[in-house]
Amino acid sequence: MEKSRIVKSGYSKIALKYHRQRGKYPNIKLISRFIRHIPKASRILDLGCGAGVPISKFLVGNGYQVTGVDFADGMLKLARKNVPGAKFMKMDITNLKFKPNSFDGAVSFYAIIHVPRKKHPKIYKRLHKILRPHAIMLLNASGTNTWEEYTDDYMGVPMFWSFYNPKKTLRIIRNEGFKILWGDVLKLGGEKQFWVLAENKK
Repeated sequence: MEKSRIVKSGYSKIALKYHRQRGKYPNIKLISRFIRHIPKASRILDLGCGAGVPISKFLVGNGYQVTGVDFADGMLKLARKNVPGAKFMKMDITNLKFKPNSFDGAVSFYAIIHVPRKKHPKIYKRLHKILRPHAIMLLNASGTNTWEEYTDDYMGVPMFWSFYNPKKTLRIIRNEGFKILWGDVLKLGGEKQFWVLAENKK
């Protein structure tokens, strides 16, 4: 099965189970680091928004205009129910169809790590275009090391992961037009992920 179909099918099937688990992750302190750089009422893009909780819901509750994108129908159905104040669209994060300078910031929690790593530069390149000058993005860009391409059982369904190590990930993000403001490995919900806060240089 094509890798993107594994992810799309898997997350559609486990949408409710995943939502209940991720909703308990201690993400608020992390997302608060992001909004310190973003004025209220700014337009924020949530890539791989899932069920919309807690990230899109938190952002809307704090006065931001949120557009969430995901390609799993089950997740989008939950997101529209959970966060009626946001706009949710079915879209693949490797093919973001927005005009240049559309957003003041972007977040991505647990999404890019499911994209084949050779496509990661394309995601950041596109974000560089659709984000405004000096826009801020926060995302978990990799784990603590390199996974070539890995498929395993996740919550009872097949799932796919792929990413580079933190050092190479930072180099890719810089090369695609971003200034790194902060990067660190954090343990949230029992999982270690490498998180990056970066500013769009235009």
